[in-house]
Amino acid sequence: MVLACHVNPDGDAIGSVLAMAEFLKNHGHDVKMVVANDFPGFLHWMPGSEDFLVFEKDAEACKTAIAEAECIIMLDFNNLSRSGILHNEIGKTRCPRILVDHHRDADLCQFYCAMTNVAVSSASEIVAEIILHYGKEQLTEDICTNLLVGIMTDTGSFAHSIFHPRTFEIVSLLVEKSMPYTLVHQLVYDTMSENRLRLLGFSINNRMEIIEDCATAIIALNKSDLDKFNYQTGDTEGVVNFPLSMDKIKMSVLVTERQDQIRFSFRSKGDFSVHELAQKHFKGGGHTNAAGGTLTCSFDEAVAILKSVIPEYKDLLNEK
Repeated sequence: MVLACHVNPDGDAIGSVLAMAEFLKNHGHDVKMVVANDFPGFLHWMPGSEDFLVFEKDAEACKTAIAEAECIIMLDFNNLSRSGILHNEIGKTRCPRILVDHHRDADLCQFYCAMTNVAVSSASEIVAEIILHYGKEQLTEDICTNLLVGIMTDTGSFAHSIFHPRTFEIVSLLVEKSMPYTLVHQLVYDTMSENRLRLLGFSINNRMEIIEDCATAIIALNKSDLDKFNYQTGDTEGVVNFPLSMDKIKMSVLVTERQDQIRFSFRSKGDFSVHELAQKHFKGGGHTNAAGGTLTCSFDEAVAILKSVIPEYKDLLNEK
């Protein structure tokens, strides 16, 4: 059995895969975990993370695991294309594909069956419910720790994407059995390198632009900016959230230049849907208050396109 998550994996992707993998292994299944590219260093401490097969490091091992799989479970993404370079390998298989996800507009025809719910915080919350169906005794320390990281990071430390009290009920159960909560939080949020912290300061002080009549902040970082601070995977994680701490800002956008494409991270307050904006203009999507997208063009062109699109949403962004 193979478990896979989306390209550029985050805490929820890694946490949900690790937890599901341990649960299945505890029930006698042979499980391999694959991912297209490496995940941020601040997640490498997570229990079991050393067992991931990373395509960019060991393509043959990933290809073999996928080709030999009797079943593939895909977590935290809703379309095969979101698996990055794994897309081609998974697309060749004829075994059942199972989806576990919380994003909108899932392409369900690509999967044998699916467990999706857009009204939950994270894929990790869905995995927690699956495991709890078999009893609380199934929750080991490692499972709880990994699921806690998934929910914590996908909600911005419980600042958004909380749709019902059940999320906190699940978190309470996880905290009871996980590594100490304060330690988990510290390992995720308080292990910045000096370069990463300096990049954060530079992003806000030198690259943040406010579009006042649209209640929007843009932080645009080109490759030169990232190179200046020896950018490592995950170093821009969370940067997009900081402008939302201003009362006059309703949407924040982070633009970064990555290899052959420009990436966009969108965050919003209230009921303004960045999912709709990202889906319509940036080949992306996600959730009401958190979404992403990409463009294949020059950095300057991408920023210009973004600035041309934002006024279309001026009235919605200025609604109280």
